[in-house]
Amino acid sequence: MPLAAARRAVRESVSGLPREFWWLWTSTLVNRLGAFVATFMALYLTLDRGYSASYAGLVASLHGLGGVVSSLGAGVMADRLGRRPTLLIAQSSTAFSVALLGFVQDPVAIAAVAFLVGATSNASRPAVQAMMADIVRPEDRVRAFSLNYWAINLGFAVSSMAAGFIAEVSYLAGFLIEAGMTLVCAIVVFLKLPESRPERTTAEKAAADEVGLGTVLRDRRFMSVVGLSFLVAVIFQQGAVGLPVAMGEAGFTPADYGLAIAVNGVLIVALQIPVTRFIEHRDAGRLLVVSSVLAGYGFGLTAFAGSIGVFALTVCVWTLAEIVNAPTQTSLVVRLSPVHGRGRYQGMYTMSWSVAALVAPVMSGVVIDRWGAEWLWGLCAVVGTVAGTGYWLLMRRMPEGGLGATVEDPPGEQAANATNGANGASAISAASSASAASSSSEASSTSAAPSTSAASTAVTTSAASTTFTTSATSATSAASPTSATSAASATVPCPAPGDQP
Repeated sequence: MPLAAARRAVRESVSGLPREFWWLWTSTLVNRLGAFVATFMALYLTLDRGYSASYAGLVASLHGLGGVVSSLGAGVMADRLGRRPTLLIAQSSTAFSVALLGFVQDPVAIAAVAFLVGATSNASRPAVQAMMADIVRPEDRVRAFSLNYWAINLGFAVSSMAAGFIAEVSYLAGFLIEAGMTLVCAIVVFLKLPESRPERTTAEKAAADEVGLGTVLRDRRFMSVVGLSFLVAVIFQQGAVGLPVAMGEAGFTPADYGLAIAVNGVLIVALQIPVTRFIEHRDAGRLLVVSSVLAGYGFGLTAFAGSIGVFALTVCVWTLAEIVNAPTQTSLVVRLSPVHGRGRYQGMYTMSWSVAALVAPVMSGVVIDRWGAEWLWGLCAVVGTVAGTGYWLLMRRMPEGGLGATVEDPPGEQAANATNGANGASAISAASSASAASSSSEASSTSAAPSTSAASTAVTTSAASTTFTTSATSATSAASPTSATSAASATVPCPAPGDQP
């Protein structure tokens, strides 16, 4: 009976989603299965190439900076050129730049190509999130984003284990394998995914204002979400930044950190789908408040950890917060984004995670060096409380209920989304017809975007970008034995919530 119930639960979790979603999901999984470079980049620069830890930290920072710069540009491309062209350009460019990174020798060239890799790999995220919102019915979005996040963590867990074996044979092989698998993702997009961007009719274009970056920045509610997501992202980054450093200073080995952080990936793979079934139709505001506070105090409990078992227990607490926060936050982003501005909104949201990936290493290093790790964990609890309070105040002014319906979607677009879930590719073109049938309501919704709409995803910073930044940044503190330990342990990946390929 339990086996039959489990099968029924799995079937219900994956049923009802359009075919295009599963091709996008497959592309995500393949991309993460090939994410080798992020895992061994710091080791490649310091051990294989013989560069200093400071140089490795500089390269990691440039990689992260590339992600910040490309977020907004990629969002604009997703809205103007379309989701599919943006994905093809981003993934093809990533494949080329990753392969090139394995061959360049000059330190200036390595730094420049690392910046290019960060920019191109991050450019696909706004398009992925926007396409997923386009092709999945509103009531299924939490489940769809959760399945996508599950694929990210499953693929990254496998690639992280494989990266060590590949590095022992050849670092160049790792670069080329990742480039090849990223190219496979581009081929999947080219062959299997039609364009999903809703098209405006002539009447809609004349009646509604264009959604630009200025619209996004003036959207106070959305920018509040971006600010709160930045706070939550800084907290979650500590799993890959502050935790290995603190454990190293406390005398624990890289293997100890690896065991503790492995709990994160195992729990996400095991619990993401069943937990999503439980929270799918729950109130989004409460989920965001609880997950933010739980994340803060989960890391806060680390101040009392003195053994591997207790460290692992704290990881369990904040991982549960991550499991709840990731799909809920992503769905909130879609809910607050105007239909014809999803790319720009997703780009702004992704940038909040990219900036957090740059800020978190500096913040944790300064706090630990000056006041000790206990102050860092206490600060995480405070930041989590602030973020939870912010979500509570923000969601009080929003319509009640879960994330099933998109506030800004007009009736025609909601109908198109419903058809998408049943008919797949044919419904994507139907969205344009449905939108034309409701041009007056769409125009009203879009023109109201600056005051009533808002948001952008998970995103986030990618697991690859997060780990890459973490690894090399931690390596910069290798001036003492304990910092050297933390530098080595920081190479263990810890995917960030909402991470996208």
